[in-house]
Amino acid sequence: QVQLVESGGGLVQPGGSLRLSCAASGSIFGAHTLDWYRQAPGSQRELVARIAGSGTTHYPDFVKGRFTISRDNTKNTGYLQMNTLKPEDTAVYYCRLWGYFGDYWGQGTQVTVSS
Repeated sequence: QVQLVESGGGLVQPGGSLRLSCAASGSIFGAHTLDWYRQAPGSQRELVARIAGSGTTHYPDFVKGRFTISRDNTKNTGYLQMNTLKPEDTAVYYCRLWGYFGDYWGQGTQVTVSS
């Protein structure tokens, strides 16, 4: 069983930055794709960044140039660097690890962008 634990959320002013972390247990981390999703109240969960085991990344247009996903397979940890944050980025952020050996989600971390 793989467990994912997010950290790094909090309250930040518009224009500020946060770095989220996703720590994974087990030994499958490097072989699987890591995603970050977010869900705001009353909205559907949406993908904000993806990184394959190979390091290939994907971003939707609404975060391109502001968010950067990365991973350290030696530490079984993924990261989401978020810059130039906007109030509309306020949401619970979840990491997801998926691939041949399963599909796993973390419990989420709250990000609030407000002055």
